[in-house]
Amino acid sequence: MKERYNVYSQYLKNKYGEKVHKLPIFTVNTCPNRDGTLGRGGCDFCDEMGSGFNCLSNEISVLEQIKKNKEFVTHRYKAKLFIAYFQAFSNTYLPFEQFKENILQATNDPDIVEIAISTRPDCINNQYLEFLQSIQENKNIEINIELGLQTVNYHILNEINRGHTLAEFIDAALQVKKKGMTITTHLILNLPTSNMVDAIESAKIVSALNIDFVKLHSLYIVQGSVLADKIQKNQMEICSSEEYVNRIISFLEYLDPNIIVQRLVARGPKDKTIFENWNRSWWSIKQEIEAALETRNTYQGRCFNYLSGKALRLKFQ
Repeated sequence: MKERYNVYSQYLKNKYGEKVHKLPIFTVNTCPNRDGTLGRGGCDFCDEMGSGFNCLSNEISVLEQIKKNKEFVTHRYKAKLFIAYFQAFSNTYLPFEQFKENILQATNDPDIVEIAISTRPDCINNQYLEFLQSIQENKNIEINIELGLQTVNYHILNEINRGHTLAEFIDAALQVKKKGMTITTHLILNLPTSNMVDAIESAKIVSALNIDFVKLHSLYIVQGSVLADKIQKNQMEICSSEEYVNRIISFLEYLDPNIIVQRLVARGPKDKTIFENWNRSWWSIKQEIEAALETRNTYQGRCFNYLSGKALRLKFQ
């Protein structure tokens, strides 16, 4: 069966000729929305690990983390090529020299073909980007910047204490593109108060900005987060799994067909999660999405007709 959306694993296999696996790396343990620079407490959905629950300790060097993770991944998945994934928190929020040293360590492993760097839109500036551009050009290692956006709805960004607006994301994306690096955008389509319009508009914005990859993250709620307190007090609602599937499908329909989809559903830390995927496995929801695409005979990009002067095309076609 032909895939109805651009699957990341297949993209990597086509590009490198074999399986490529990400190796999570943990180096920074804060962000400007936690330490008082922009705010305190972090985003309402975030916990003290900053989405890095599957990482090794950041007291271990980057090279040692790569070595240990490679041993596990090679044994379990038989992968030979790897992406060094600086995952938790905002990695470009480190002091420049420390950030530079971390990246250089990752380039010393000959099996690393890409470096992915997770960060916030308001933690991007030219000094860091120029250094990363030089790594990409001189060491022939592709650099991917993973920008957490979560939603294009700036009202919801404020509601969840995100600490930045849509404008900062647009600015960061334009800066990264100017330096010739790829971008992954992280989105949560079932945030409290979000709806189908937000899902569709998110697809439109990332398409208009020529984003390279999207990573869709079904909301999970961990102990100790602001959202955990709200859900325990019945102060918030989360859409049904059926609605989530519908939002994902509509998102894909409006998404530029050239954008690669890294993920449709997320997983959280099992021992700390009080809500995750409606008490279903992430795999079953992924399968439901793919089955619905097939049943409805729809696909990524089916509604991608809104850029490049839509009104003129409609008038004169």
